[in-house]
Amino acid sequence: MLAPFKPVLPGAYLSDQVADVMAAKIRAGHLVAGDKLPTEATLVDQFSVSRTVVREALSRLKSLGLVESKQGSGVFVKEIGFSPLNFAAKSVASRQAVIQMVEVRRALEAEVAALAAQRRTKADIKHIHKSIANLDKAVLAGGDGVDEDVQYHLAIAEAARNPFLMGTLQYLGQFLQGATRVTRANEARRADFERQVREEHALIGQAIEAGDAEAARKAATSHMDNAIARIEKADPAFWQQTGDELASTLVHGLPASF
Repeated sequence: MLAPFKPVLPGAYLSDQVADVMAAKIRAGHLVAGDKLPTEATLVDQFSVSRTVVREALSRLKSLGLVESKQGSGVFVKEIGFSPLNFAAKSVASRQAVIQMVEVRRALEAEVAALAAQRRTKADIKHIHKSIANLDKAVLAGGDGVDEDVQYHLAIAEAARNPFLMGTLQYLGQFLQGATRVTRANEARRADFERQVREEHALIGQAIEAGDAEAARKAATSHMDNAIARIEKADPAFWQQTGDELASTLVHGLPASF
């Protein structure tokens, strides 16, 4: 059974936040083709938003081809189609798959951070700070912080005000979240890794708040470079005990023609 959705953060673009969360659940396989979404009233209650926000979010999911309405029955998840981008899963080992996906993140998120620095509003800054606080809180409570980490990066993407970049991140959501799950599991094994990640997140946020696009781009690039370095430093036991299993969404989740 799908766990209830959590309330979204207050601020602008609530419908985008709701749509992003639901799209991530669909792409991660928590909601599969044929599943019926909760009713509008239920979504309003779970996300703590208005009915208008929920309807706008559902409209966006429909435009992305993720859900469809069936008159008199509700809204259902559609079979996800993929564009012919040619990802070959059979040739990718789990460790290398994680590194390759972080390389994709580096290319996207460096530009996202730079644009966010140029276009952020006071509400965006508040949203980013709140997402960092939520991540720290989750880690202190003993959680893996994966969902909160993803939400932190989405908060920055929202501030970039580029729907095509946001759509690309959503399209790759399952794989981005899979890579994040592996990197955070590895980082949780060492206090120095955890400290580095917190410092890197802070630097990105500071550059965006200062409106320094070049510093934001460099900080985001460095964050991804360091994530790759931390994966490369992971001891063999990590992959034997945890890494391979967590990376399965990358290795086995890739379609033959993506």
